Amino acid sequence: MQKRDAFLAASDWGDATLSPIAGDASTRAYQRLEKNGRRAVLMDAPRAAETAPCPRDADPAQRRQLGYNATARLAGPDLNAFIAVSETLRAAGLAAPEVYAANPSEGFALLEDLGDELLVKAAADPKSGIDEATLYDYAVDVLTELRRAAPDAPEKDGYVMLDYDETAMLAEAALLPEWYAPHRGERSFSAAEMSALDRAWREALSSLAAPSVIVLRDFHAENLLWLPKNQGVKRLGVIDFQDGLFGHPAYDLVSLLEDARRDVSPTIVTRAFDRYVRLAQEDGAFDEKAFARDYAILGAQRNAKILGIFARLIVRDGKTRYHDFFERVENHLRGDLRHPALAGVRDALKGATPALTQ
Repeated sequence: MQKRDAFLAASDWGDATLSPIAGDASTRAYQRLEKNGRRAVLMDAPRAAETAPCPRDADPAQRRQLGYNATARLAGPDLNAFIAVSETLRAAGLAAPEVYAANPSEGFALLEDLGDELLVKAAADPKSGIDEATLYDYAVDVLTELRRAAPDAPEKDGYVMLDYDETAMLAEAALLPEWYAPHRGERSFSAAEMSALDRAWREALSSLAAPSVIVLRDFHAENLLWLPKNQGVKRLGVIDFQDGLFGHPAYDLVSLLEDARRDVSPTIVTRAFDRYVRLAQEDGAFDEKAFARDYAILGAQRNAKILGIFARLIVRDGKTRYHDFFERVENHLRGDLRHPALAGVRDALKGATPALTQ
C-alpha cells in the first residue's frame, strides 16, 4: 500500500479517488482513478506473485527449470512487456492504452482509461448503436491492420518479444492431461499415453507456418473495448496483451471466434473468417487451405490449454465459476479435432478423455 501510494504521489495522482475494476484470471489487479474530472487506470502487477519470464537465450531445458512462465513464454512479472507492446500497437495505429507513468521494479503502471464498454457488453446492448456482426468486423480489421503494419519485435529495458515456439505450445497443451483429465476426464493419462499425445502434438504443430506476426494471445470479446467516438480500427481498444509473442496470424483469429466465455454464432464466425481471408488475399498471395488447417491446429492447441487452465483454477485456486465455461470450450475442441491434420491428437486423447473426441 505504501509503495502504491508513493507511486501515485510521484505521478501526481496521490489524491485521486480509487475504485476497483474487475480483473481476469491473472495475478494483476486494476483500479480506476478519478481526479478533477480526469480518469486513469492503475495496474498493480506484483513482481513476487509469478515465476520468472523467459530469458531471450534460454533453451527449452533452462526454461522448464525456471517454471511455467518461462516455458510458455508468458510475461510474468515483467511490466516492461506491457509497456513495450502498448507502444508498438499504438505506433501501428491501434487503440492500446497509453502508459502515463510506470515503475516496473515495483510493478505499477498508470494507464489511459479506455472505458468500460467491452465488446461483449456493446454486442448485447441495443443502446450501443452497433450490432454484433459489425463489432466482429472491426475486430478482424484490427488484426488485419496489425498484420499489415508488421512492426519489429517490441523491446524495452531487457524485454524483447520472442517467438511462440513449439516448446511454449507443447507446455500449454500439456495442461489438458495434467489438470483437465484428472478433474473432468474419465481418468489420468498413463505415461505411454502422455508420450503418444506429445508426439501427436509435435507432428501437428510441425506443419504450422513460421511465426510472422505479433500475436496478442488473448484477443477476444472481453479484451476489446468499443470506442464509438474513434474512427477506423481505433474504434476498438485493445487490452491485456502483455503476453504477446511473434506467432501465426490464425492464432488471434481463432481466439476471437472460439471464445471461451461467450457464444459466437456460426454466421458471425463464417463472416469474420471470410473477411480475414478476403483482406489477406487483397494484400497478396494467400493460401486459404493452409490457413484453415493452421486455424484448426491452433484452435485445438489453444482450447486444450484453456481447458487445462480452467481446471487448474478450479482445483488449485477454488475458482469454481470456471465450471460454467467447460462445455463451450469442449465443443470448440471437438470441432477443431475433426480436421484431418489433428487425427493423431484426436486418437491420443481417446483413452483418458473420450468425450472430447466424439
